[in-house]
Amino acid sequence: MDKIIVWYLRMSVFYFAAGALLGAGMLLWPYDAGYYIPAHVHLNLLGFMSMMIYGVGYHILPRFSGVHIYSPAIVTIQFWLANAGLLMMAISWPFHEMQTALSLIRPLLMLSALLTLIAVVLFTYNILKTIKPMDK
Repeated sequence: MDKIIVWYLRMSVFYFAAGALLGAGMLLWPYDAGYYIPAHVHLNLLGFMSMMIYGVGYHILPRFSGVHIYSPAIVTIQFWLANAGLLMMAISWPFHEMQTALSLIRPLLMLSALLTLIAVVLFTYNILKTIKPMDK
């Protein structure tokens, strides 16, 4: 398995553990839990689920199609963009929910969402170019 694919899967498991730990913390301190709900959700969905989908998708779909991945460079760029966007988002959300430093946090959340969107578009493009039917 390619190193970058292993890193997608490692980060997926890391985000799963981080999301679960954050969820446990929310149970232990329920009065402050509301501040952390968006971070908890994003760690589990964008972190665990998306990274797992990216890693498994990049590993399996080219093999099902009998071709190499269209752009290995995009795989790496997308990895860094997706992780930067998610980490920035997970750190920023609690501050946003606490109404703290909003003039700094709102632009960070917008940037993190943009990085995440670019990562999704790159994944979509790379996979579609990889599995496209051969021209006859």
